[in-house]
Amino acid sequence: MKIQGAFLEKLFFRLKETNFAFLLYALLVVLIFAIGLLCAVPPISKDALIHHLAVPKLYLNHGGMYEIPSMVYSYYPMNLQMLYMAALYFGSDIAPKFIHFSFALLTAGLIFGYLKQRLSSFYGLIGAVFFLSIPVVVKLSITAYIDLGLISFSTASILLIFKWVESGFRQRHLVFSAVFCGLAMGTKYNGLVVCCILTLFVPFVYSRFNINRHFAGFKAVRSGFVFLVIALIVFSPWAIRNWYWTGNPIYPLYNDIFSQARTAIEKLTKSSKPDTPAPIAESANAAPKFRSPGPIAYRSEIYNETPWEIALLPVRVFFQGKDGDPQYFDGKLNLFLLILPFFAFWKKGRLDSVHRWEIKALAWFSALFFLIALFTTGMRVRYIAPIIPPLVILSVFGLHNIRERIQAIIDRWKKLVAKACLGGAVFACLVYNAAYLKEQYRYVQPLYYLSGNVSRYEYISKYRFEYPAMRYINENLPSDSKILFFFMGKRGYYCDREYVPESQSQLLRFIQEGKTPEDIFNEYRSMKATHLLVHRDLFVKWANEVFNADQIQTLNAFTRHYLDMQFSANGVDLLVFKASGVNISIPEDRKD
Repeated sequence: MKIQGAFLEKLFFRLKETNFAFLLYALLVVLIFAIGLLCAVPPISKDALIHHLAVPKLYLNHGGMYEIPSMVYSYYPMNLQMLYMAALYFGSDIAPKFIHFSFALLTAGLIFGYLKQRLSSFYGLIGAVFFLSIPVVVKLSITAYIDLGLISFSTASILLIFKWVESGFRQRHLVFSAVFCGLAMGTKYNGLVVCCILTLFVPFVYSRFNINRHFAGFKAVRSGFVFLVIALIVFSPWAIRNWYWTGNPIYPLYNDIFSQARTAIEKLTKSSKPDTPAPIAESANAAPKFRSPGPIAYRSEIYNETPWEIALLPVRVFFQGKDGDPQYFDGKLNLFLLILPFFAFWKKGRLDSVHRWEIKALAWFSALFFLIALFTTGMRVRYIAPIIPPLVILSVFGLHNIRERIQAIIDRWKKLVAKACLGGAVFACLVYNAAYLKEQYRYVQPLYYLSGNVSRYEYISKYRFEYPAMRYINENLPSDSKILFFFMGKRGYYCDREYVPESQSQLLRFIQEGKTPEDIFNEYRSMKATHLLVHRDLFVKWANEVFNADQIQTLNAFTRHYLDMQFSANGVDLLVFKASGVNISIPEDRKD
């Protein structure tokens, strides 16, 4: 009777877990399908239209890669953009979003595989579903950005280091880990932080877990050096390109330092001559140079955050996120990513195994990366994206430990309570993510586009106010036109003519230098500019803030005598320069 009862108990709980796993599989399929629908609309995301699609499109139009000094972001590493360029070559600007989403799926697969090996496929499913449903991952999955590539490559690099240790330090695992680290650097500069942390991590774990102590210190340092060299070789195409163009392999990062280094080298290598003139001192009237405040000081000054709010940033980022708002980290995480990892260190069951050090390694990587990002750049959820998979893994280990501890406390006949607690925790993790996914459907409205209720033109125009003007440009302006953008947010992907993303600083310089309207016109004519594309309200607000009364008169005279309105829609004006050679005299009240 006892044997039969034990058999029924075992069968009952196995069926319960199987049913739960089936539910997770169903959720995973539904989640992938739902995100896929959100991907299947034209690109409208800001950075995609500024950079990730715009620069590859310019390369295609030019017939190859070329330097674009007016776009500082064109100097960033572009591993994923090269994939997007292939999609654009075949005529699809929706495919890049699916390419980006595929890296989320690859990361979910890495999480599943790791948790399946360390715990079980059941927990691997929890990790995969949890990761894919995190709000910022959903948001990134439906955009043609690059962060999911960075996440995937950095996660693969970390897990391969674990594999390297587990296999007794077989060299090929270290090599593959370094290759993925190099791919992370070649995807986004944030990968440099990943490389720094892992390069230090490699010799540490070698010296700790290598059984053979003969020359252990030397071999540990050698392993770190091999890792770094291979990663840099993989990253080197982008570094060489930037060195050739700018003299700075990671331009625009630390450009002042590289400029000073080049100047010092030139002074050392250049032979001194007695008749060499001394350098001209800076003018006393030169504008003073100001150092921009650090990220922490910036938040305090711009957002008026108190010291307590600053101190709580590592906590706030997990629950105060808001899309499109830099003050609130421009993205959403999940509070459980902060809470559950602490339970991963609740010593119980499998966490006492030889793999427990991996839990510590994931925690240290997450903490170090977060702190480096916090003190070196403005806090954005996307900027700390590489820590999301480690936190998901730690969260799943936390769920496992909670279940194990509850089962150890209560009577074994009441293990259903432990499973109910596990199910409740998983449900709580996912319900917030599901609410965010619902918000994305309300905002993106993919079914209206996919069903044919709205055209591509109508859909894009709903989200991008400048699109009607750009469509007019593409259909009516000559192919040799050159448009200067003013307060268009640098979004130039949908413009099929040559353009300069942001031109207001140049106009500001012209007027502050005291140039006449005719001088300004001649400057633009020498640049072969033909049109201005202006966000009217922002331009007027900016002009009233930066110019005095006399300068406003100069600006008005320039626009009145040298520009004509050609098209206007949604507060965006397309202004055309009047025929070259026109010589308009300056009004009497402007003459000295």
